[in-house]
Amino acid sequence: MPHRLFCVAFLSMHLHILGICGTFMGGLAILARELGHTVTGSDTNVYPPMSTQLESQGITLMEGYEAAHLTPEPDLVIIGNAMSRGNPAVEHVLNRGIPYTSGPQWLSDNVLQSRWVLACAGTHGKTTTSSMLAWLLEDCGFQPGFLIGGVPADFGLSARLGQTDFFVIEADEYDSAFFDKRSKFVHYRPYTAILNNLEFDHADIFPDLAAIQRQFHHLVRTVPAIGRIVIPAGESALDDVLDMGCWSEVERVSSEKGQAADWQAKVLSSDFSQFDVLYKGVVQGRVIWSHTGAHNVNNALVTLAAAHHIGVQPKDGIDALCQFQGVKRRMELLATVAGISVYDDFAHHPTAIATTLQGLRGRVAEGRIIALIEPRSNTMRMGIYKDRLAPAAAYADEVIWYQPPGLNWSLDSVIAGSATPARLSVDLDQTIAELSASLTAGDHVVIMSNGGFGGVHQRLIKALRKRWESSQ
Repeated sequence: MPHRLFCVAFLSMHLHILGICGTFMGGLAILARELGHTVTGSDTNVYPPMSTQLESQGITLMEGYEAAHLTPEPDLVIIGNAMSRGNPAVEHVLNRGIPYTSGPQWLSDNVLQSRWVLACAGTHGKTTTSSMLAWLLEDCGFQPGFLIGGVPADFGLSARLGQTDFFVIEADEYDSAFFDKRSKFVHYRPYTAILNNLEFDHADIFPDLAAIQRQFHHLVRTVPAIGRIVIPAGESALDDVLDMGCWSEVERVSSEKGQAADWQAKVLSSDFSQFDVLYKGVVQGRVIWSHTGAHNVNNALVTLAAAHHIGVQPKDGIDALCQFQGVKRRMELLATVAGISVYDDFAHHPTAIATTLQGLRGRVAEGRIIALIEPRSNTMRMGIYKDRLAPAAAYADEVIWYQPPGLNWSLDSVIAGSATPARLSVDLDQTIAELSASLTAGDHVVIMSNGGFGGVHQRLIKALRKRWESSQ
């Protein structure tokens, strides 16, 4: 069993966080408050659920980025990576000489030092995998700390300090701050690093895949020789990263038949919700859970491999995964109304869209799958993936593509190139009315966006309930 974390005396400070309502910075605020600091923060998106979660922790929130929010002057300002020069609060900090740092740097200096960090990196699945790993360690008695860019259903909060040396972190490749363009994960110095997958993304800050691979290799350089790197077998973009130099133990996972790997899965169901786990060719147990998709099988394997590095036996890890409840906004079933199921999914990339819909298709034998998709991420808005969007939705029976304000290219080409029946939405009220009138029992509606999407999820559920009640 792990030993308990020694308490370290420190000076309580007043910290002010710019961009506090983002998932990373909000989690960081919770950790700072748990350490005993006075925490305040500013953001332009001060609304539930993050605002209520933070306020319940005794954290004062302010709307906007006014210089007045920094009076009286805090001891330290933590500046989120969405802040840039010209922001009134940033300019005030610089002009007044108030001490400042980035979120990842503060986390490294004040939380991660002297802890066994387990970092989950990759283009897809970071939130789900880090949530799986935190839950697995919790269920096996390790009481880890964690900071996750989402809310695991098993914990109900996105961050905590924990009671032992172990700390699970979602390791994001996005940049750290306007004054530190290194990826966040370079600050974390893990002993156990999951590199889950790697594709081109974040076109607003990376010119090409090679630039992202260079950042991933910076992460690899920080893993000690006694550490472990866990990657999928046959992931060429990650193999290229390790070919730049690797000084740590490497374990590979695979759910592909005939593909050599330390950890393997033998899939037993068409929706990928049942599979045997093999380690070094020997069956360790069977995962049976509510989650679907080949991507979640991979997430489970890398989680088991990472946990094994700190001493979790495969059977215990498998038992824990069978109880894993998932993460909010990751194929989260919001409601079933008159036999119509409505899901919320965070999909922000063609690969994520495809694997999520494929998993649901394996489970749904009779009913229709209708996908309502908002291309909202920065890379989506730049049109980088537009040729891949139509094929990504092939597992749906119908796709509604929403053209959000600010998307400076037309979705008409995506619809024209779709083998799946597809149509354009520019009016959410009209789309909700049309959907609620046409859906029938057995249908599954998957709403995909990495933003709030105008509250369309609850508005559709409300419309369906109103229709059902009026028919009784």
